[in-house]
Amino acid sequence: MKEYKVLTQKDRFFGGTFDPEKLEKAINSYATEGWVVVSVATASIPSLTGAREEMIVVMEREK
Repeated sequence: MKEYKVLTQKDRFFGGTFDPEKLEKAINSYATEGWVVVSVATASIPSLTGAREEMIVVMEREK
């Protein structure tokens, strides 16, 4: 059986601001726990000032 984790720009690793180096550190940190990236996508999130793009990383590991 597998379990999944969704990592977004709002994850605790980013501290409110997205940075590719922080993403790399987050993925490597989760990798030490057995997580593997299986998909990366961009979602358009509607807001009052227009839509914004948010990155979504889907990870999986054996349960």
